Parts: sequence; C-alpha cells; structure tokens
Amino acid sequence: MTAQNPPDQLVALGRAIARPPVVAGVAQHSPMAGLERRTVGFVDVLAQSIGAVAPAAGTATVPALIAAQAGSGLLVAVAAAWLLAICVAATLNQFALRIAAPGSLYTFTSKGLGSGPGFAAASGLLVGYGFIAMFGVVGAAYFLQSFVGVLAGPTAAAPWVTAVLLVGVGAVCFGVLRRGIRLSARVTLVIELTSLVVILALLAIVLSRLDAAQLAAPFTHPLPSIGGLVAGTAVALTAFVGFESAASLGREAARPFLTVPRTIRWTVLGVGAVYLLSAYTQLAGAGAFGIGFDGGQAVARLASDTDVAAVGTVLDLGLAASFTACAIASLTALARAVFSLGREGVLPRAMSRIEPLRKTPYRALALVVPVTVAVPLVLHAIGWSPWQSLEFLIVVSAAGYITAYVLATAALPAFLRRIGESSRRTDLVAGVAAVGLAGVLITYLVVMVPGEPVAVAVVGGLATLAALAYVYVRRTRSRGLARVGLFDHTTSSDLLGGS
Repeated sequence: MTAQNPPDQLVALGRAIARPPVVAGVAQHSPMAGLERRTVGFVDVLAQSIGAVAPAAGTATVPALIAAQAGSGLLVAVAAAWLLAICVAATLNQFALRIAAPGSLYTFTSKGLGSGPGFAAASGLLVGYGFIAMFGVVGAAYFLQSFVGVLAGPTAAAPWVTAVLLVGVGAVCFGVLRRGIRLSARVTLVIELTSLVVILALLAIVLSRLDAAQLAAPFTHPLPSIGGLVAGTAVALTAFVGFESAASLGREAARPFLTVPRTIRWTVLGVGAVYLLSAYTQLAGAGAFGIGFDGGQAVARLASDTDVAAVGTVLDLGLAASFTACAIASLTALARAVFSLGREGVLPRAMSRIEPLRKTPYRALALVVPVTVAVPLVLHAIGWSPWQSLEFLIVVSAAGYITAYVLATAALPAFLRRIGESSRRTDLVAGVAAVGLAGVLITYLVVMVPGEPVAVAVVGGLATLAALAYVYVRRTRSRGLARVGLFDHTTSSDLLGGS
C-alpha cells in the first residue's frame, strides 16, 4: 500500500515552522531580554501592588498623619484621596493596556511627553520607590522592636538593637529578592494578607464594643477648614502610593495587558475600602475611649482599651511583617526601574545585568538594597526616633511618587493622540487626575514645611540633583537619553514558527 502524500497546506505549514520567514519590523530580541517573560501569574502580580501599598501598615500609621492635618475631617480626606487615586489608576491603565515596561511610569511619560519629562518621571520614581522602601525597613524594625520588648523587656529598647534590626530586615529583603520574583511576590502576599486579617479582626472587635451614639459620632463632627481638608487629602494620598507598581512586572507578567490593568484597578478599590473602614473605626474608637493618634499607636491603644491587648502584641508582629513586605515590593519595582535605565544607557550598563539562573536584576539589587538600609542607619545614628524617621521618609517618598504620577497622567492625552486613539473621556479623566495631583503635591509640600522642614529641604535638594543629573546625562550620555522609554515588545519567537 502506498502512503498518501500530505496535503499541500500541511507541507507549507511544516516548511514555515522549520524555516520561518523574516517578518519586517519584528525584532529577534526584546530590549528587556534577560528578565523572565510571560511567566508571572495574576496572583503574583497582585501581590506586588498590594505589597508596595502595604495596606496593613497604612491602616495603622497613616490615619495619625492625616488627622494631624484634617482633624475630624479624617473620613472626608480619605474618601477624597480614594476618588483621586481611582482617577489616577484609570489614567495609568490606558498605558498599561498598551505597553509592558519595567520602567512603568517613566516609560509611560516618555511615550507622551518625550525623554526630558521621562527623565524627570524616572527621578521621581526612583525617589518614591527608594524612600518608601526605607519607610518599610524602618517600620519593620520599629514594630519588631516593640514586639521584642514585650518578650525581653527594656533591653530591647537599646539603640544597638534598633541598628541590628534595620540591618536584619535589609538582609531578609535582599535574600528574598535574590531568589526571584515569584518567591518574593508570594512571601509578600502571605505576609500582607495575614497582617491585614489581624488588623481587620481588631477593628471588628473595636466596633462591636461601641454603642449606637459612638458609632454615629464620626459623622457628626464639624469639618475643618478647606486648607486643613486639602492638606489631609494630600497626606491621605500617600497611603495609596505604590498601587501602580504592578506595571514594573509588565515583561514578566503572563498576559500583561489584562493582568496589570486588572491588578491596578482592584488594588486601588480594595485598599481604599480598607482605609475608609480603618479611618472610621479609629475615629470612632478614639472618641469613645479618649485616645489620641500621636505616635502611630492608635490601633495598639484601641486593642488595649478593648481588653484585647494580646491581639495588640500580635499586631506588632503583623505590622513588622507588613512593613517588610512593603520594603520587598518597593525594592522589586526600584530594581527594575534601575535595570531599565541601565539597559537604555542612562545609568551604567552594569545595572542591567541579569543573574542567568534566577533571572533577577542582581546588580541593581546590589546597589539599591544597601542604600535602603544605610539611610535609616544614618537617621538612627543622629538620634532620630523611628517615628521621626517614618514621618521624614514618607514626605520625601510621596513627593517623588506624586511627581511621577503628575507627569504620567499629563502624558496620556498626547500619547493617545499620537497613536490615533484619543477620546474626550480619557482626556477628561487624565486632566482631572493631573490637575488634582499637581494641587495635592504643592499643598502637601507647603503644609509639611512647618512640621517637616528637613524633609521638604531634602525634596528640594533631590530635585536640584535630578536637574543637574539631566544636564550631565544630556552631555555625556545623549544616546542613552534618546533611548529612554524602551519597553518589552513582540519578537520573532512570539510568531508562528518563530525561534
């Protein structure tokens, strides 16, 4: 019996697979080659954004910072910041639906406004991620020392213990990050969710101990002045920063144009609801039990006054873990921004080297982790308390983040017009977000001058340093500056028969 010849279509298909034709305009390699590609699932990407925001740590510490400005307008300030964050998320998602880039916000900015504003956004992003990672390291050491104090007594309050804990938290972060994105993301998610469950349980206990009049009291307080309310909203917005960090996993995420936008959207919605519940509970509990917000210990005092001090002790451990998760997630995004800048040539090329086995940007990690630990150690050495350090670090971080948000949201209309996909709705949302953020940034810095003059001065110094760096890069690394905005794109291996 003679075998039948295969149909001509199958012969042609086999030939195309064996010798794929060169497709014009499709490169063989991505500019971001080296990092894992399309392997990180939705849960891990979600863990990145949740970890960077650190809602467990935020619920325990940020209301005190907001109340210092907005007073009894705490709830209104949180709600206003939530609405603004939703507008920002909707704007950034327009980029995330089209671009997968480890550089996230600065890449988005460069696509709409060019390399100069892109460099400015990169500077803001490095400051934002860097100082929020330091915030995480200090917070973890602060609450861990409080937990150890319950077990070891006054000895745990010694300055050398604080220094050891700062270094230890940094070492844990580096160890987890060096092992790869999936491990760091899952560790972050488990830690954050566990901590959040403990805090929500405590909030539920507090609410169950209040009568109807005490539950209604937060809604009957007079509102503060407009200035206080705007200032409180500015501070409240700092609790949301980091929600967009999922975009830094654009290359590594499976189905990035679905996974990343969905993560950004749900992170903002979920975290905002948790913050509103926490702010309401702390405001009601503070009035009922006569406690203050000073020192960021309102939640712990509520635990003590509701006879669940044991939960408060566990809470210290949970918050230490939450701050550690925040540091891990922020360092993840920071390392990828440094990697991207190295790959473009703005930073030395060595910053873009990838560890072959685990596919992590190890050179970038080796740079950013020691700096993240060194700055808190310096603040500790000059005699600042952990709470003073936290207040300082969050001001500088927020200024960097919000600067990057302003530039990225302002870039969207120009980007969509350039690709022929502009619409009035997206332009309106982007405009509201950009104007609102700019107002918040200016108000925030003005309000913080009396209470945090050093932090505001550092923000000014960093802005000046960024301007000088831009001049230097423009003169000595002009080719790298012209390449700002590289992103992961389709390669020949993505096509049928590609290799």
